[in-house]
Amino acid sequence: MTSVPDLIFAGAGALAAGGINAIAGGGTLVSFPILVALGVPSVHANATNTVALCPGYFGGAIAQRATVIEHKARLRRLLPFAGLGGLLGSILLVITSDSVFRNLVPFLILMACGLLGFQDGIKKRVFAHRKSDASHTATHEATVPLIISVFAASIYGGYFGAGLGIMLLAITGLLLDDELPKLNALKTVLSFVINVLAASFLVFSGKVEWNFVAVMAPASLVGGHFGGILAGKMNPKVMRVIVITFGVAVAVKMLIW
Repeated sequence: MTSVPDLIFAGAGALAAGGINAIAGGGTLVSFPILVALGVPSVHANATNTVALCPGYFGGAIAQRATVIEHKARLRRLLPFAGLGGLLGSILLVITSDSVFRNLVPFLILMACGLLGFQDGIKKRVFAHRKSDASHTATHEATVPLIISVFAASIYGGYFGAGLGIMLLAITGLLLDDELPKLNALKTVLSFVINVLAASFLVFSGKVEWNFVAVMAPASLVGGHFGGILAGKMNPKVMRVIVITFGVAVAVKMLIW
């Protein structure tokens, strides 16, 4: 039976993850290791984490709804592929054995940490790309490459998800002509749909620890909402350093165990 301190610890991790996902990305690097540390098997921990963090993405999207509305046409094109990719990723997760997934996790975490670490470099390349391509406009968007790229990122998101937001920012930033605050809102909605479709399969997989979800889901909703409000006010660099340090420490610990 899960103890009250365990539930409190998991809830605190989900609260932090919801806020981190809205502000800087990488919240899974906090909440997933907490579940593993509490003794939840890796695949179960990831499935539980995916379901529990869905409300956090919703909270972030609601907090940025004024900007989200501006992406209606794009979302109509992208959401079906984002949802399908998330669903496929969750199916891959369920058919992966716990031992194989546990061996993969440290490398997935390190990859996510790398994405977070190079986030500023990605942004600089985005702006450099736009300056060098004066003809790139919202009316001439690279729709097919965008759809393919979002679909591929969505499969990863449904399978593990850490660093998904950074992947989506990099993809949309290079292929769409918009400022980063607007792209952040688009990223949040895509992440929400990817996680919802992944969760819609995982809830029937028998791998979700519902006692943790009951605490983590509302906590992630609160974290995501306030994170969305603070997204333009807080310094994401400081948060990224903290998350990356924590993530690398977790990956190293899992590698030597």
